[in-house]
Amino acid sequence: MLYPRSMMFLASVALALSTPVLAQTGDAAKPAQIDRNGVLILVRSTLLALDHANKTGNYTVLRDLGSPQFQSNSDARLAEIFAQLRRDRLDLAGVAVLDPQLTLMPQIEPSGMMHMRGFFPSAPTQVNFELLYAPVNGQWRLFGLSVGLGSSAPIAPAAPMAAASRPYAGAKPPGK
Repeated sequence: MLYPRSMMFLASVALALSTPVLAQTGDAAKPAQIDRNGVLILVRSTLLALDHANKTGNYTVLRDLGSPQFQSNSDARLAEIFAQLRRDRLDLAGVAVLDPQLTLMPQIEPSGMMHMRGFFPSAPTQVNFELLYAPVNGQWRLFGLSVGLGSSAPIAPAAPMAAASRPYAGAKPPGK
């Protein structure tokens, strides 16, 4: 499941991840076979695409970079989801030069999705992220995205937020 690791949760785009996507089949997640450069490319390109979309108000490229399920979001829906980031004028340009610190190393979930979590250290706040990618034609394509700000000071982990209380967007969950 995607849980923000920030004091203030700003936006989330994902399918109803609490059910079939990250299946509770009893199968364990496995480490992803991806090198450091591959991780850097995925994380930076995703967050910079979000930054450009927020700065221009045009979410077409972000949407088109995603998996078919992510593309089920209209540009207007993505603009709605990330409206608070735009209003706050959150500048994610620093992700181009800072190295992300991963708190969940890339792993392949039982669903076949690649999942990772981390932050970009900066003071007084840091950018926290959680990403989920779907394999599409031999490439990892964005499936889910969570971005937020948090304190750069160490804090005890919070209890996971219930999936129903988080905003989400994407394709309709199977069976709905």
